[in-house]
Amino acid sequence: MTSQTDTQGSVTTVYKVTGMSCGHCEGAVSGEISQLPGVSSVAAVASSGEVTVVSAAPLDEAAVRAAVDEAGFELADTV
Repeated sequence: MTSQTDTQGSVTTVYKVTGMSCGHCEGAVSGEISQLPGVSSVAAVASSGEVTVVSAAPLDEAAVRAAVDEAGFELADTV
C-alpha cells in the first residue's frame, strides 16, 4: 500500500489486490471499496492488480481488506 496526501486534503492510496483478471473483477472490487465512508473514487486495474483509492482521510486497512474479501479477492500486504 502506498499513500499520498494531495494539496486539497484528500488521500490517494494504491493497494495491491490479487486474483483480479477482468473488468467484472475490477467492478466488484471497486463497488465494495467505494461503499467505505470517505471514499470519493476507486480505480481498479486487473492487469496490474492495483486499486487506486481517493478518500477524504486515510482508510482503515482492515476495512479495505474486508471490502476486498467481500468482493471475493485478497488484499496483498504490499504494492
